[in-house]
Amino acid sequence: MSGKVYLVGAGPGDPELLTVKAVRLLRTADVVLHDDLVPPEILQLVSPAAEVHNVGKRCGNKTIRQEEINFLMVTHAAAGLQVVRLKSGDPLIFGRAGEEMEALRRANVEYEIVPGVTSALGAAADAGIPLTHRDLSSTLVLTAGHRASANGDGDWSQFAVTQATLVVYMPGSDYVEISSRLQAAGFASGTPCALISRATTPGEYIHRTTVADLHQSPRLESPTLLVVGEVVRFADRRSLETTVLPAVETRLAAELT
Repeated sequence: MSGKVYLVGAGPGDPELLTVKAVRLLRTADVVLHDDLVPPEILQLVSPAAEVHNVGKRCGNKTIRQEEINFLMVTHAAAGLQVVRLKSGDPLIFGRAGEEMEALRRANVEYEIVPGVTSALGAAADAGIPLTHRDLSSTLVLTAGHRASANGDGDWSQFAVTQATLVVYMPGSDYVEISSRLQAAGFASGTPCALISRATTPGEYIHRTTVADLHQSPRLESPTLLVVGEVVRFADRRSLETTVLPAVETRLAAELT
């Protein structure tokens, strides 16, 4: 018998944002290997007969190595089992799906990608932030904050020049550093920002600030996203906790009405 591995996106947290296919696979899987950030409400959809493993590596606390996860997927599939590798958000966006696909290909294991709603889309929707706007931003950039100092993703100057909307996954808690990097890249000090914690869940919290005042922001519960760009000005005020707003806010609102 030959099993199969499904790399499935669990979405940003709200179970109702799962795809129909994801729900079907959770209910029929023999084995589920899930990220630490997948909420209990989604795991309750897993068949009681399934073998379930938490293989998360949250906040740098790597209790299991990627090689071990690859081994589990390959071994269970080789035994003829249907395996769901359940990832928060979308598997192909900061989900290490590329590494796992390579491991499955090397082992000649059949696999399929089942996309999910990535956190940036879920967070922006709940906050009422249009990630693109024809008058303000036609470019959307997704980057990982914890990797920025280690590779080319650390150069954000090109995004400031094009007035792109920048969404930083895993921005960490050192907002002083990230504020300095944004200003050094050319983002104006008054550029609005939104820190969004636990998007689409009952514990969601949204903090509005600017690039200059980002360093004063409270530490929010993980997972957290940072949205930077003029589009943040359109956020739904009812969902925000707002700090200092620049005077240009009033002028922009007047121009758009």
